[in-house]
Amino acid sequence: MFNKLRNRFLILNLVIFSFIMLLAFATIYTITYQNVRNDIKMELHRVSEFYLKSSDFRDDSGPGGGGGGGMKPDGGNGEPPPERSVSFMVKTDGQGTVTSIDSKFAMDAGFYEEAAALTVAGGGETGQFVLDGNKWAYTIIPAGSESGIVCLDVTAQQKILTTLIYTFSAVAVGMLIVIFFTSRFFANRAIAPVREAFDKQKQFIADASHELKTPLAIINTNADVLLANGDESIDSQAKWLHRIKSETERMKTLTGDLLYLTEMDDARTSVMFAPFNASDSIESVILTMEASVYERNLSMDYDIEPDLMLHGNSEQIKQVVMILLDNAIKYSNSQGTITLSFKKRGHDLVLKVSNTGEGIAAEHLERIFDRFYRIDASRARKLGGYGLGLAIAKSIVEQHKGKISAKSDLGETTTFTIVWS
Repeated sequence: MFNKLRNRFLILNLVIFSFIMLLAFATIYTITYQNVRNDIKMELHRVSEFYLKSSDFRDDSGPGGGGGGGMKPDGGNGEPPPERSVSFMVKTDGQGTVTSIDSKFAMDAGFYEEAAALTVAGGGETGQFVLDGNKWAYTIIPAGSESGIVCLDVTAQQKILTTLIYTFSAVAVGMLIVIFFTSRFFANRAIAPVREAFDKQKQFIADASHELKTPLAIINTNADVLLANGDESIDSQAKWLHRIKSETERMKTLTGDLLYLTEMDDARTSVMFAPFNASDSIESVILTMEASVYERNLSMDYDIEPDLMLHGNSEQIKQVVMILLDNAIKYSNSQGTITLSFKKRGHDLVLKVSNTGEGIAAEHLERIFDRFYRIDASRARKLGGYGLGLAIAKSIVEQHKGKISAKSDLGETTTFTIVWS
């Protein structure tokens, strides 16, 4: 599935970039082509004016003959043709026979006659033809019974366009190779969060199913016992009913936590945020947890700076503190100590909850905030945990623009720290 998604990204990127390159190259080529054509047209016009002035359509004898019919290296009036141009002019009669040649290059008469024939075959007053491997542009100037055909060598200009096409092709191939590997790299990076989210979703469904399966199995077993002893009174079978009730409450708690997490992730919660006295809220949670601390034969020390204000939801912050204290009570060693502090540090508010106990190994610290993650699954189930408490705490803290982290020294202490900026 992810390979198909990556390949779609690759194909889409290649198509988009290929279209952009094709459009850019086509635009550049079109502009260059028009510029070259305009240059050829201007040069041909300039050369034509020169030959018209130099020859003035004088009556000369035939090609190769005496008088003006032979070669005129100086153009007939002592003025050389344009320096950068390779050009010549031939005069033809009404039957297309060459009557005069005006050229500074020593070519045989057959060359000029063939050029004249190609211009006649091309039709039109202007055009291009190929002769002896060179590209020539021509223009025909009619004058009575004769016509002047001015030809200009445009091989160099055509090579510019040909070279441009080859250059564009090479650049396009190189760019497509670079784009392919670049797109592949970024496609893999783009898919990575999707793959991670998909894997987490699969793991979440598997974990939730596993957690629900245990209480459902207990309920089903106890229901079978009740049905098998239908003749007995309800009082005599109360223990089976209490077990069903207990597991039902566990499932209710689990589904409630799952729903809460889903609402937090989807940002569908309509919780009102307002400034509140966080010091008083945290202290009220401590008072409710003192009985549990005493029951476990633990000691608790706390240091709360008074009247510290926090923008958010008081009940949610209380829930976070309750989760952290509940974890600290569950995982403290016998006669251990729990420490809580809430103070202002610069512009930040810092809450710390520590407890003595076995601690958490380094490889588990980064994952303890994942849903259903438990270091010791058997112990967590015995203590009534699902591995959702810290995930809920993290979601609430992040919703309140805070950061939560954990630090532990094995066999000594574990500390959870929340910082609100």
